Amino acid sequence: MTPALLRRRSVTAGLLAAPFVISRTRAQGAEKLRVRLDWTPWGAHAAIHLAAVKGWYRDAGLDVTVDDGNGTNQTVQIVGGGDDVDVGHAALSSVIIARAKGLTIRGVASYVRSSDIGLMIPIDSDIHGIKDLRGKKIGHTASSLETPFLGEFLKAGGLTRADVELVNLDGAAKLAAYLSGTLDGAFSSIPFFVPVVAPQRPSRSIMLADAGLRMPSYGLFARDSTIAAKKSALTRFVSVTDGAWAYVAAGHQNEGVSAIQTARPNAKLSGSGMLGQVNSFISFFPSDATKDAPDGMMASADWTEALATLARAQLVPKALAANDCYTNDLFDAALYARTAGTKA
Repeated sequence: MTPALLRRRSVTAGLLAAPFVISRTRAQGAEKLRVRLDWTPWGAHAAIHLAAVKGWYRDAGLDVTVDDGNGTNQTVQIVGGGDDVDVGHAALSSVIIARAKGLTIRGVASYVRSSDIGLMIPIDSDIHGIKDLRGKKIGHTASSLETPFLGEFLKAGGLTRADVELVNLDGAAKLAAYLSGTLDGAFSSIPFFVPVVAPQRPSRSIMLADAGLRMPSYGLFARDSTIAAKKSALTRFVSVTDGAWAYVAAGHQNEGVSAIQTARPNAKLSGSGMLGQVNSFISFFPSDATKDAPDGMMASADWTEALATLARAQLVPKALAANDCYTNDLFDAALYARTAGTKA
């Protein structure tokens, strides 16, 4: 058992001592919430689908509808721009950028507490650090979040853009070029893509965080107005989802995969690929500031560092404050512990 898992179980055991109370019983009618995911089904959705399939949201007095997405940026705009969707699941660094541009949204739970973006390289590559990228052919997508940080990333290895061959490709073309061996490396979401390419080109990664570029990634977010109007329902949704991730991470990864397949039966999903994504996703959970905290909880130090990183890339103003971008107020310790401690 890993130290991180031991800490998670210790936190959960302590919280289980707290009394469990649902503020509104099912007899009074389930409250409806609509959730939009970042993308089509992948391992990052395991906890949400598991909580739905197992009836944990229903038991908390919620009627939850889960919609697939078409990219983080679209999910951010849909949740931030209207009243049709209550909660989004996406990269929280994009939520920060959108808030800086005027959308009144904020993170309400963070799972990948440091950036998921990195440079994917073959496992047998002679690239062992950023400095080894000199003369290499590297794929990236101009519209993706890695692009504003390429200069800083290369600088950490004593390189500039002129020292590497940067190839701008859309996501599908980038993946195809990487699999064909045309590219020496490709920037991507590591927990998403490394398991996908593993059967054809086993890979490892050099993360943006390795160059000191740390930002929160996948988590939950909502509009300030929705948080105010539906605080009780959102607290139950966030706490159950947090607890569901703790449950999945405590040796129930296969249940998470099965839940995704059950929820999306027409997607023809690879069980082994999904399992790889779930395990990879979980490995990105802790940051130094949150290693002893329940899953989903956020630390001011992480968000302050993220704002500094984004400001260096001129994506947000330096004046933006961390506590304007996230809240831990939607966390019920007893409900989290009850969900995390569910017996298989």
